[in-house]
Amino acid sequence: MRLLDWIVLAITLLSIVLYGTWKGSGSRNIKGFLLADRSMKWYTVALSIMATQASAVTFTSTPGQAYADGMRFVQFYFGLPIAMVILCVTVVPIFHKLGVYTAYEYLEKRFDTKTRVLTTLIFLVSRGLAAGITIYAPSLLLSVMLDVNIQVTSLIIGGFVIIYTTSGGVKAVNYSDFLQLIIVMSGMCIAFVIALTLLPKEVSFIDALSISAVMGKLNAIDLSLDFSNRYNVWSGIIGGMFVALAYFGTDQSQVQRYLTGQSIAQSRLGLLFNGLAKVPMQIFILFIGVMVFVFFQFVQPPLIFNPVEAGRVKSGEQTQVFRQLEEKHNRMFLEKSEAIHEYLNAKHQHNEIAIQEKKAGLQQIQQQYDAVRKEASHLSAAHKSESNSGDTNYIFLTFVLTYLPAGLVGLIFACIFTASMSSSSGELSALATISIIDIYKRFIKREASEKHYLVVSRIMMAFWGLYGIMFAQYAGKMGSLVEAVNILGSLFYGTMLGIFVLAFSFKSVKGTAVFIGALTGEAVVLYCFQFTSIAWLWYNVIGCFVVVGVGIILSAFKINKAIHSMASS
Repeated sequence: MRLLDWIVLAITLLSIVLYGTWKGSGSRNIKGFLLADRSMKWYTVALSIMATQASAVTFTSTPGQAYADGMRFVQFYFGLPIAMVILCVTVVPIFHKLGVYTAYEYLEKRFDTKTRVLTTLIFLVSRGLAAGITIYAPSLLLSVMLDVNIQVTSLIIGGFVIIYTTSGGVKAVNYSDFLQLIIVMSGMCIAFVIALTLLPKEVSFIDALSISAVMGKLNAIDLSLDFSNRYNVWSGIIGGMFVALAYFGTDQSQVQRYLTGQSIAQSRLGLLFNGLAKVPMQIFILFIGVMVFVFFQFVQPPLIFNPVEAGRVKSGEQTQVFRQLEEKHNRMFLEKSEAIHEYLNAKHQHNEIAIQEKKAGLQQIQQQYDAVRKEASHLSAAHKSESNSGDTNYIFLTFVLTYLPAGLVGLIFACIFTASMSSSSGELSALATISIIDIYKRFIKREASEKHYLVVSRIMMAFWGLYGIMFAQYAGKMGSLVEAVNILGSLFYGTMLGIFVLAFSFKSVKGTAVFIGALTGEAVVLYCFQFTSIAWLWYNVIGCFVVVGVGIILSAFKINKAIHSMASS
């Protein structure tokens, strides 16, 4: 990066930290620190929720996902609006009326202590790892692209997050999220416009859409019912709805966002706005990746986008094989560029017979071209190193670093940093809240002053921040990070959702039945992950139904009464 880029990056990051610290100052008690005194307006709640979801993974890996796999990932979000309506009707009023700090306090009141503890531990395990990934993603990518040690980038990101999160609590998180999302979306809009303006003058926006459609990148709708297919309408609507219900209904990192709302109505508006805006936002981010793909049809891309891995392969034992693949890649790029121009000429002349002929030829060349890149990725995969985290994660960053003008590069990287800070701060705030309310205050020190709990809350936020930094430095190869972070959540969300479904809807089910059901559900999900080809979106459905089914069956056999009888005898 150039000097101007570093200046823009530094000013943006410092502005966010200072703004969040200033707006979050004045928290005098644990309610103010962890729930912002329940004073947030709906739009702050909404943008904070969206910013917490939209980590650096979203803005670095999602465009690359679209480049490699098209728009079909957007189907993952089709169930989100439905879930938001369900949660607004059911969960939001219950949590607000109970006046709880965490979602898991309710579980002890409804069931028993062991169910609350189990759910708390599931959350801490899953979100603790997720916090590490949200720091790991930009730390690793930026360390490679900027030639900066990963320890430095992870310390910078984690350090900034710890500063303003511990100083201002959830109020600082919410206000910073508000500003961060505006900055991030502005940067992505600029990147989109530049991708279009860098296309050849003879290639119109309609031509770009046509090319991406022929290449199979506008595949946003897939109606096939295939349980091994990760992304189709059915997995999106059903599986995506269950993911959203679990994420927004049971994950403290999201529940805490709308618990800060001034009222039930403000929290509901925040969730509904998120449900309406999230799908268009993801479509836009994926579409940026599609336009970057079109751009690289006219400007030759590297065979491997990850520069460090490309260097390793070139200097390794497979040097000769890699150079042969590069030569083949170069030849095929020229053939493909020529085929694209022939297809566009036929299209401009409205020659339907020629259009179909050129289209078929172009698709065949693209398949051969993809096969060459896949072979090169296999060579790269043989090198086990901390920089090898999936080539798709470097596509958008390569475009930014190589083709954006000075100043804008710094802005885009500031967006990546701020997105990571936003998501990480939300995770830290939620982890600290759970640690204090569900563990420390419940089992370690029940009676203490507000000042004591406030100090311990800050310490726990710093602890989880340091944990995230440590995990970021040792996280291994994960492939596409936008998929990795969602797969990780889906290993646990179905179980958590099943627990809350039983709590809200089946009053006859008691604590022991739920506890056994949760253990069974988690075991089934982990089995599906390890030993079956079932797509990860269905894990949430499976886990939820197993927990609910086992809980109901055990309750029907009076398992609680039987166990208590055995204990008393």
